[in-house]
Amino acid sequence: MSVLIRPARAKEAEILSDLALRSKAHWGYDAGFLDACKDELTVGAGEVVCRRATVADRDGHILGFTTLEGEPPTGVLGMMFVDPQVIGKGIGRLLFEYAVAAGRELGFARLTIEADPNAEPFYRAMGAIRTGNVPSGSIAGRVLPQMAVTIQP
Repeated sequence: MSVLIRPARAKEAEILSDLALRSKAHWGYDAGFLDACKDELTVGAGEVVCRRATVADRDGHILGFTTLEGEPPTGVLGMMFVDPQVIGKGIGRLLFEYAVAAGRELGFARLTIEADPNAEPFYRAMGAIRTGNVPSGSIAGRVLPQMAVTIQP
């Protein structure tokens, strides 16, 4: 079965939000942690287009999604989540490569990423480098890896 990478639809916002929480839970975070992250991981229907949300769709089932935010020259890979059932099956790679290609077409030279610490090895494998640390938007005192990928013209 092939995977279609396509723009997300506003009516899929709830599906994306649920997928983001399930994906985050894959790393063993407890219910309190996930509850604290819920607002940050929620995608509103009105945000789908402006955040340039893209999904990996297999036969009508969303396997993952990403957002490409901001304006050139520096953008943000804002959200990137894969259904826990298909983590490690290449869906993240497809979404990441699509986001970089889309960023190139839009004129971005660089994308920044505030990564979950568990996702840092994935982003490194995709060619991103760690540029520092940023505070978590959900958990006071928690620090996240700040990463970046340069987009070649």
